[in-house]
Amino acid sequence: MSFNTNGGGEDDVMGEINVTPLVDVMLVLLVVFIVTAPLLTQAVHVNLPKTAETAPPEEKEAVYISVNDKGVVFIDKTEIALEAFEKELLTRKAADPEIALNLNADDGVKYGTVAKVMASIERSGITKLSVLTAPSGAK
Repeated sequence: MSFNTNGGGEDDVMGEINVTPLVDVMLVLLVVFIVTAPLLTQAVHVNLPKTAETAPPEEKEAVYISVNDKGVVFIDKTEIALEAFEKELLTRKAADPEIALNLNADDGVKYGTVAKVMASIERSGITKLSVLTAPSGAK
């Protein structure tokens, strides 16, 4: 509730905002949302059958492709020539059609080298590629 303390002038304009009605409306809306939120779930409750436990699927590790600042290419810490890189990828894809790659490239490496590596990955038919970066501010 807001009171005018100017000394009896009825025609004076009040310079304060009365927030009591706003708070009342917000509390009512909060109560409405709290009450209706549980009703928004569309789940049908069923009794699930009991079965024997099974082992979780085997998670495959991604193959790491790294390019250092000198432009040398590595596959899982093993140095490989850029000319033999695509052939190695084709061999690995034949062994595992669902192969996933993580590409690490040094900040100082020339763009052309990284582009050649990515083109070799695309030509080998591998579609699961993650390009790894460091968050800004990380050293």
